[in-house]
Amino acid sequence: MLRRRLNRLFGGDEKRVDSRTIYVGNRPCPATETFIPPKFCDNRIVSSKYTIWNFLPKNLFEQFRRIANFYFLIIFLVQVIVDTPTSPVTSGLPLFFVITVTAIKQGYEDWLRHKADSEVNKYPVRVLEDGQPARKDSEKIKVGDIVEVVEDETFPCDLILLQSSRDDDTCFVTTASLDGESNHKTHYTVPDMEKDLQSLSATIECEQPQPDLYKFVGRMHIYKPEHDPAVRSLGPENLLLKGATLKNTKKIYGVAVYTGMETKMALNYQGKSQKRSAVEKSINAFLLVYLCILISKAVVCTTLKYVWQSQDGQDEPWYNQKTEKEKGTILYVKMFTDFLSFMVLFNFIIPVSMYVTVEMQKFLGSFFITWDRDFFDPEIEEGALVNTSDLNEELGQVEYVFTDKTGTLTQNNMEFIECCIDGFQYTAFSSELDSFCVTDGPVSTFQEKAGREKEELFLRALCLCHTVQVKEAGPDELGGDQVDGPASEPLRPAEQRGFIASSPDEVALVKGAMRYGFTFLGLESKTMKIKNWQNDVEEYELLHVLNFDPVRRRMSVIVRSKSGDTLLFCKGADSSIFPRVRPEEVERIRMHVQRSATEGYRTLCVAYKRLSVDEYAAADAGLREARLALQDREEKLMAVYNQVETAMSLIGATAVEDRLQEEAAQTMEALQGAGMKVWVLTGDKMETAKSTCYACRLFRRSTELLELTVRTLESGGRRREEMLHDLLFDFHRKAVQDAPPARAGVNRSWSSANPEYGFIVDGAALALVMNPSPDTNCSRYRSLFLQICQNCTAVLCCRMAPLQKAQIVKMVKNSKGSPITLSIGDGANDVSMILEAHVGIGVKGKEGRQAVRNSDYAIPKLKHLRKLLLAHGHLYYIRIAHLVQYFFYKNLCFILPQFLYQFFCGCSQQPLYDAAYLTMYNICFTSMPILAYSLLEQQIAIEVLLDNATLYRDIAKNAMLRWGPFLYWTVLAVFQGLIFFFGVKYLFSNPALQDNGQVFGNWSYGTIVFTVLVFTVTLKLALDTRHWTWINHFVIWGSLAFYVVFSFFWGGIIWPFLKQQRLYFVFFNMLSSVSAWLVIILLIVLSLLPDILLGVLRKPRGPHTQQIAVVTPLSYKHLREHY
Repeated sequence: MLRRRLNRLFGGDEKRVDSRTIYVGNRPCPATETFIPPKFCDNRIVSSKYTIWNFLPKNLFEQFRRIANFYFLIIFLVQVIVDTPTSPVTSGLPLFFVITVTAIKQGYEDWLRHKADSEVNKYPVRVLEDGQPARKDSEKIKVGDIVEVVEDETFPCDLILLQSSRDDDTCFVTTASLDGESNHKTHYTVPDMEKDLQSLSATIECEQPQPDLYKFVGRMHIYKPEHDPAVRSLGPENLLLKGATLKNTKKIYGVAVYTGMETKMALNYQGKSQKRSAVEKSINAFLLVYLCILISKAVVCTTLKYVWQSQDGQDEPWYNQKTEKEKGTILYVKMFTDFLSFMVLFNFIIPVSMYVTVEMQKFLGSFFITWDRDFFDPEIEEGALVNTSDLNEELGQVEYVFTDKTGTLTQNNMEFIECCIDGFQYTAFSSELDSFCVTDGPVSTFQEKAGREKEELFLRALCLCHTVQVKEAGPDELGGDQVDGPASEPLRPAEQRGFIASSPDEVALVKGAMRYGFTFLGLESKTMKIKNWQNDVEEYELLHVLNFDPVRRRMSVIVRSKSGDTLLFCKGADSSIFPRVRPEEVERIRMHVQRSATEGYRTLCVAYKRLSVDEYAAADAGLREARLALQDREEKLMAVYNQVETAMSLIGATAVEDRLQEEAAQTMEALQGAGMKVWVLTGDKMETAKSTCYACRLFRRSTELLELTVRTLESGGRRREEMLHDLLFDFHRKAVQDAPPARAGVNRSWSSANPEYGFIVDGAALALVMNPSPDTNCSRYRSLFLQICQNCTAVLCCRMAPLQKAQIVKMVKNSKGSPITLSIGDGANDVSMILEAHVGIGVKGKEGRQAVRNSDYAIPKLKHLRKLLLAHGHLYYIRIAHLVQYFFYKNLCFILPQFLYQFFCGCSQQPLYDAAYLTMYNICFTSMPILAYSLLEQQIAIEVLLDNATLYRDIAKNAMLRWGPFLYWTVLAVFQGLIFFFGVKYLFSNPALQDNGQVFGNWSYGTIVFTVLVFTVTLKLALDTRHWTWINHFVIWGSLAFYVVFSFFWGGIIWPFLKQQRLYFVFFNMLSSVSAWLVIILLIVLSLLPDILLGVLRKPRGPHTQQIAVVTPLSYKHLREHY
């Protein structure tokens, strides 16, 4: 590390800094040189967080970083150090319980990680030593070792492929554990590699470890006696990643280049940024309010204490003389100590156990999503997945939905529909196999039918320009295609041929060519074979593949025919192909592309170019030189690609249909009805995406579309910046300034009286808005753009790069009001927006599982989003909002009588309740009923929530945790606290409450208040419960019974470990008084009277009040079925 920094500081060799040299087989190269083995990390994987030695200090440090835990620790220490009125046990025991439960949970999770690490590190592998395979543990692999891997085994580290058992020097792997993609990927051995690895003398120079799974740059120097070193370029096609699995290949040998925590899998092992829900923010705000109340109470009582003691004879009464130590204490120190004592006395107003209850509610509540049978998809045999339970309630607060199009709104199940060759349109259902059938008539009027030569050239391009592999399968597996997801439907017997492809588009195009007699037979030893109309096999030597990437939006192959002609075939998006072909050819195809896109088809343009000997020689030299570069390899390759892909001839275009997802339109309609704004973010063409939006009912025929695209920016003949300025102000005037104000609770898209606007923007226009020229006002443009979007019923963003998707989400997320955003997608290009949004949803589609792995929740299909938000999200929010408000309410009810009691005991810090009651109030007596309520409550039946999407608006914008409801709960707690205290005080106005004439003492007073308190707050929750199950009955009535039984035992037995037993027989004496019984019952009824009257007198509003959740007994064994 020091050497690298010195080299960087003094201008040392850049390659030394950014690359590493690996000796294959850990042998010197050449053999005459002195070999000093370089030091790299071992192959141990460490994903655990703790060790036996650091678990306790590290875990405690992390837990006490939470403000609530730290606060209670301070209170506990004050109780230990200062002479406080309550025992340290009262705050120490709840804190110990919370810390212990959390530590056990985190310790268990880390033990599982240790166990998983051990399984990986101790896994037996075979390493070539002196030409013979030797077995050793995976953790003992060193960089440079040659490792043997057999079929269906997982690669133990990152390897460069040296040898394969396949004749074509390739192997197939699946990377499902890395990026979630279930397709077979093809990897290649280093070209011209020796068969005898024992005698191989070579070094590998490659980049330092970095986490990008799809990027690798390196080169291999092969040393032979009396020959110059041969240099071979290495790329991601040669790299086998740790965690991937070998498929359809019996055996491979590879050299380890990255091991242990330097492998790409380990570098990608990092936690996602923590997302905080709106409920957490509300809890923190409420905590601050209650902390202020706590401090105010302590200040008031401390002040009144010294005011009272300032009177004659009150500071040192005859029955309570001060000690010498007390007389010598400084006044201000004594006042501060009294202030801390009052803080301790009233600290139970802050509910420490609420955090544990909230965590349990979120964790247990998440199982209801995974148990929901409606989320099960029989096609993939999977249900919903919950990756984080911290955001359950956020599902009920979504205001903006950002959705991908391909694979999310559509099925990503491609079918070849039609094509256009030289301006003529053909459907895919021709009855002739020897030639195409013209169905819609020529688009061009110059000729009636494309020439046979053009047709054959077009079909050859479809058969050659791809990366599809023919699948090696048995008779039972014929017809299945391996793509990024489940297999496609089997072909008819005449077309029984399986393909391995990374994209369903490529399979659809190859199948489309098959239907017209051009069949791709496979790739063998760099030779591509196709069968033409005459059943003749044509062979082409594959010279180079110019891979597809999202920036170029095209891919090409360079092949050589048997006749010696060198051809380049290219396919890609129209925006990428049209500028690179002859202008006179574009118009013949453009009309077809636009019409196909308008009908909702995905279109690709196909072009070709004959390369002369000199052109190919230049391209070949450029490609080889760029692939050997260690620095800026991608940029150099891109320059060569752009140079060779010019002056091409346009052959035609294809149209592939991607059908809508099941119930996509109904789902979008329901989301809009719930008040959510739906934005479609896609990389597809505008016409295709617009057609999909109409099909999904996001746009309607009455919707006026506002278009901010390259086409509109260039239509005025002026600079783009000038047109952008004019269009933004014009759209702002239409959609914002002239639009009538939306009524509360009414979505404009559902009101026919108001005009509807839909906004369409493309990636280039968005780039101008986000990154305008220096002489324009950036923030002004963004503000106008955002206001226009927010006032449109739906927004379509097309031609979006993944980073632009995240920029859009971030812009809305950080806008005024901080609306809750949700992103949903199914592909790797959606990960950025899924991570950026408040809630990320992954769809288990055909573009891999990377979106699922990075999401907060995963669902099999888009239609499941409706129930996830409208039912589960609605109920989760209501439950946890009630839980939070209820916790603050019951703790204020608990501590207010304690505060009032100080006015009647000279502010002497005398506790009203026994220490056992202080400790167990939140832990045992009142915790289980609210937990059961927060898991099982259904104020509105799920069927009603799904049928009435507008009910979602009733809880929008954190409605139940605003300051209004909080004030209501606080006033209710104050009212009931006053009833508890003064009601019992009125009872005690008659001193003789027992039959024998004895009077009740202060502990009897506190016990009666506490009894009324426990019964009132528990019955209050029973009144709020709408959906009763046997679990609710058990915990509510069981908690009350437990309190009574505990009080009998606590006061009825002399406990030897207690120095003083304040409640000895107090509870028995209390229940022996008829007056006490009468007052307890009356005070409970009086306290609950406002809730009873409110429930009786409140008039029903809205459709949901006609059908509340059905009150039925529910057994636990049917709990899953209910969900």
